[in-house]
Amino acid sequence: MIFRQLFETDSSTYTYLLACRDTGAAVLIDPVIDSVERDIELIQKLQLTLAYTIDTHLHADHLTGARVLRNKTGCQVAFPEVEMPECADIAMKEGVPFQFGSIRLDPLFTPGHTSHHFAYRLDDGTQSRVFTGDALLIEGCGRTDFQSGDAATLYHSIREKLFTLPDETLVYPGHDYNGRQVSSIGQEKARNPRLGMDKSEADFIAIMQDLDLPYPRKIDFAVPGNEQCGKCPDNVPAEFQGPCHRFDQGE
Repeated sequence: MIFRQLFETDSSTYTYLLACRDTGAAVLIDPVIDSVERDIELIQKLQLTLAYTIDTHLHADHLTGARVLRNKTGCQVAFPEVEMPECADIAMKEGVPFQFGSIRLDPLFTPGHTSHHFAYRLDDGTQSRVFTGDALLIEGCGRTDFQSGDAATLYHSIREKLFTLPDETLVYPGHDYNGRQVSSIGQEKARNPRLGMDKSEADFIAIMQDLDLPYPRKIDFAVPGNEQCGKCPDNVPAEFQGPCHRFDQGE
């Protein structure tokens, strides 16, 4: 398997490239519109074919690169079946493995950050990985105060879905704001200050209620744009219009 972890600096988003060495088929998990040129250049350099983009959820902090990548490469757009936008091509379903080439992803329904959030597990027999999106972060978790988020739901998603994976499973999050790249289920169970150790559901809800986080600076255009697979809506502020101007998203 070919694997790359890629980082978009403005939203501190990790995008993951996975590819089958035998067939050259590749997927991008959580691509960002700002980084489409980088992603295409890397795929061409590695002599791969982008088969799919996969999003973990409708992002509020950036526009997905799914639509632009489909326009430029002919790939298909995969999205969680829960609240799947009409523009997507493939529904990701828990309990239904997603296979491309020799690689198998197992979708896991992990709501709480949003009501439709999915994580994706990959176990190749040698190493187990889980791409946790914004549900479980390194020594943190996604916020639960918008997009039908719910702290109690997220607590159970993490404790009952993710924390039941083998401790050696590597955790690749959707974001990190402190330069960290990877954790493990065992480490998060032991060290995560919000969810690890003996934190109760009541403890977690109290922690999330006291975060007092700022209003997401891109949410007003990112969510409606991502409901159209990353189409730039008319209300994108001037300072964020660069990627929209660079790409012809013709319909």
